[in-house]
Amino acid sequence: EEIERETVYSDGKVEKVLKNGCHLVFFPDGTWKKVGSDGKTITITFFNGDVKQVMPDQTVIYYHAHAKTTHTTYSDGLEVLQFSNGQIEKHYPDGKKEITFPDQTIMNLFTDGQEESILPDGTIVRVQRDGSKTIEFNNGQRELHTSQFKRREYPDGTVKTVYTNGQQETKYVSGRVRIKDKDGNIIMDTKL
Repeated sequence: EEIERETVYSDGKVEKVLKNGCHLVFFPDGTWKKVGSDGKTITITFFNGDVKQVMPDQTVIYYHAHAKTTHTTYSDGLEVLQFSNGQIEKHYPDGKKEITFPDQTIMNLFTDGQEESILPDGTIVRVQRDGSKTIEFNNGQRELHTSQFKRREYPDGTVKTVYTNGQQETKYVSGRVRIKDKDGNIIMDTKL
């Protein structure tokens, strides 16, 4: 680009104004700044390799060279972090976070303390504030984990519950109920 004007300052800073309207400022430490001809697009390349871009809509894109991570902040407050391993985090202005892991698992962290993970196979895991967990499998089965029991519900209506003391209870659609002790011995079976 053709230089229209160049100014050298006493602190070692050099400013170049190009004919196309861009401004370039070079600092003694190796950092340099480019202000686009629109006056709104700014790129700062730091001596350590980091790059900060400010776009006309006030979106700020910051690339951390050492960590190979890009942090984008949009004017509406949304922040998106992209890591070198493929992980992407979205931090919403309301406090919600969405993390997409390299294996494409998506985890949502809600402001009320609840969590939801959507696994690549379609399984959905929800964790409540009290620690209880609901798992919805892609085969139609559903599992509930609480501090008192783990319960699996099958598509045919069968429900199997395992209590913390090891006792198991299976309820079938037919109305049959089978209970086993912690060692697997049947202690009750209502065969209909």
